[in-house]
Amino acid sequence: MSRIGRLPIHLDKSVKATVAGSILKVEGPKGKLELKLHPGYTVEIKDSEIVVKRSGDTSGERALHGLMRKLIANMVEGVGKGFTRVLEINGVGYRAEAKAQQVNLTLGYSHPIVYQLPPGVTAKVEKQVTVTLESADRQLLGTVAAQIRELRPPEPYKGKGIKYATETIRRKAGKAAAGSTSA
Repeated sequence: MSRIGRLPIHLDKSVKATVAGSILKVEGPKGKLELKLHPGYTVEIKDSEIVVKRSGDTSGERALHGLMRKLIANMVEGVGKGFTRVLEINGVGYRAEAKAQQVNLTLGYSHPIVYQLPPGVTAKVEKQVTVTLESADRQLLGTVAAQIRELRPPEPYKGKGIKYATETIRRKAGKAAAGSTSA
């Protein structure tokens, strides 16, 4: 049996989960999420715990068992506490500004970039160089953060660009410092 898949998921008092056919719905203070269960998997909700069960024991079913459990656990944590992702902008003149459901970015191009946030994701900008994204949906949050980072990925020579706050950029030496020898 899957080590991850067999673990029960604890529900907080503020989180409610319901199963209707093959759709699991989870509600909490941060929002509502739903997941279509993969065929062959069932979800049991009892005593503020969710248990994911599979019908067979093939290698494919065992592999998806842990995935289904983790997706549901992320939903429960997301609607209860929410997820955040922090992006840092490095570079002279590079900055960001959050307005309603969009982020305005100045990244050294000839024009400013306006990134429209999808529903369910909010952005806050501190000091014009730190963008904090928040959402109840972990998958959506990761996608949005990756798309914003892709607008100007960090380069290894000066470190200019957008990077995750936890990311470390491997720096390279420039041409002048690489192999200068005097003849």
